[in-house]
Amino acid sequence: MSSPSYAGPSSSTARPGAGSTIAAAPSGRLLRRGLAAVGLLGIALIHVIDLPGKLEETPYLGVAYGVLVLAALALAEALLRRDDRRVWLATAGLAASTLLGYVVSRTTGLPAATDDIGNWLEPLGLASLFVEIVVVLLAGTALAGSARD
Repeated sequence: MSSPSYAGPSSSTARPGAGSTIAAAPSGRLLRRGLAAVGLLGIALIHVIDLPGKLEETPYLGVAYGVLVLAALALAEALLRRDDRRVWLATAGLAASTLLGYVVSRTTGLPAATDDIGNWLEPLGLASLFVEIVVVLLAGTALAGSARD
C-alpha cells in the first residue's frame, strides 16, 4: 500500500476566472515575508556577533543590542506566522531605528560611545546597513501593498 502523494491544487478548488497574477500574489507575499524574516535574523546575528564587545565597552548599548536581538527574533517568527500590517509596521520600525542608530553612531556618536564616529567602512556595520535597508524596503512594499487592498 502506498501513501497518498500531493499533486498540487485540484481544478475543483480553483476559483473561476482566477488568472495567474491573482494566483501568484499570495506566493509573492509569502516570499516577501520569508525574505524579511531572514533579514531580521541577519540583523539579530550581526548584533549577537558584536554584543560581547558592546557589553564590555558600553554596557547600555550591550543591553540595547540584546533587546534588538530578541525583538528581531520575535518579529521574524511573527512574519512567518501571519501577514499582518502591525507586524510589518514593527518590522519597518525596528530595522529603520537600527539603521538610524548606525548613522548616529558614525556621525555625532552616542553617549559614552564616540569611538565609531567616521568609521563607515567597518565590515560588520556595512553588513548591518545592507540588511537593515533591505528589510525596510521589504516592509515598505508590503505596507504599500496592504494600503491598496
